[in-house]
Amino acid sequence: MRKDSIRIVLVDDHPVVIQGLKTALAEDGEFTIIETFSSGSMLLPFLEFNPVDVILLDIILPDANGIDLCLEIKRLYPDIVVLFLSNHAERSFIMQAVQHGANGYLLKNTSLSELSFCIHQALGGQVTFSDEVQKIMTRPTDNDVKGIPQLTKREKEILTLIVQEHTSQEIAEKLFISQRTVETHRFSLLQKLDAKNMVALTKIAIQMGLTE
Repeated sequence: MRKDSIRIVLVDDHPVVIQGLKTALAEDGEFTIIETFSSGSMLLPFLEFNPVDVILLDIILPDANGIDLCLEIKRLYPDIVVLFLSNHAERSFIMQAVQHGANGYLLKNTSLSELSFCIHQALGGQVTFSDEVQKIMTRPTDNDVKGIPQLTKREKEILTLIVQEHTSQEIAEKLFISQRTVETHRFSLLQKLDAKNMVALTKIAIQMGLTE
């Protein structure tokens, strides 16, 4: 293993998926698969004694809910990057994963180059999604009104506080939610309002009368 290699643990109960990921990632010299697990029960004991940079985690495991497991991992080892790699493409799963501390969410049809890109994004401190997941997150819901983005009550609350120039930490404290949840909503708002940054987001929100 190279000294600067990115140490990865795979957690998935499908041997074909595990083997495919091992083979694919082995072709890239900067990644090292240090262990694989088909269930969640042995993961936490392993992390106690072995340094890990990234965990690629399935959302459904034989003995655990991947979302709950992610929450526990981040509570004990906040510096470890947890990326969900799943077949579940429902928006609710994606939102729950990020709200429970995940650094990103990718579907299992993600290419190696996209997986590598997302791993580096997450290691750089960003919440990352594969292209297909980004499309899911920004897809209009059935309640959307043409031309005017349909925002949830929580999104309106956060957008109002953003317009009032509150930081993510301040918003989290005011609404009694995690800072990561605020960041997830910020990302979603940027996508929904087609804004490139917070300045543009604020301008659009005021113009469209979207704040409370």
